[in-house]
Amino acid sequence: MTAWIVAALCGVVCLMLTVRLLADRARRKQQGLFGPWPIRRIRLHELDPVFTPGRFGPTIETEVTFIGRGPMLVPGGTSDAEAWILAVLAKRAERLFEFGTCTGKTAYLWSRNAPSNASINTITLAPSQQHEYVKAPNDTDEDTKFALRESAFDEFLYSGTPYADRVEQLYGDSKQFDEAPFLNRADLVFVDGSHAQSYVESDSAKAMRIVKPGGLVLWHDYAGPGHAPGVFAALNALAKRVPLRHVDGTTFVMWRRPI
Repeated sequence: MTAWIVAALCGVVCLMLTVRLLADRARRKQQGLFGPWPIRRIRLHELDPVFTPGRFGPTIETEVTFIGRGPMLVPGGTSDAEAWILAVLAKRAERLFEFGTCTGKTAYLWSRNAPSNASINTITLAPSQQHEYVKAPNDTDEDTKFALRESAFDEFLYSGTPYADRVEQLYGDSKQFDEAPFLNRADLVFVDGSHAQSYVESDSAKAMRIVKPGGLVLWHDYAGPGHAPGVFAALNALAKRVPLRHVDGTTFVMWRRPI
């Protein structure tokens, strides 16, 4: 009997290890355990032709002023590749809007790379406003805690720099934010606020009204149900109504508003 129990336990352990290995491999390939994620993937140059590689890889047209993060852990940070993409896209954007300032790195990169006449708006919940955050029934406690941790800044990477006056910092809960003054104006909108499903749904609806015809909306943290489940669920649902695309090798999802 003991031998049967040991054999059974060994079988269970082997099965668990196999599932974990398969899940890790699926995550690296940016797909589910039993197939691709719902949002179809595209190559980077399909996001914007400027990323079409040349003989030596990325072309000089994608050169930017840049701060990477390397091995450092940065609150709410994009990867170096994602930050570079955002900086490149800013070079041809005159109006830029961001949901979720966090450390202000994206706003700073935008301020350094956007045209001199560009306007940059970014919204965050100030530390003193955290009580205004509204958790919905379908939001997880983990997503709520994560959002509040990222709302801990009242000074940002761009603060005190010569480029600070190019950034208009907005404070408040994004669900209560009135986007009416910004409708149909932005060339580029980046949605990287709370990962809670209700906030992703609200921010997405506002982003798609803020972007102008022909403009681009990018979402961050589409990385499967185990990473940011609220983002994954909200964007998969939205993709049933509008043609969203997942940018291969990143956690970006994109939508370009029809002209």
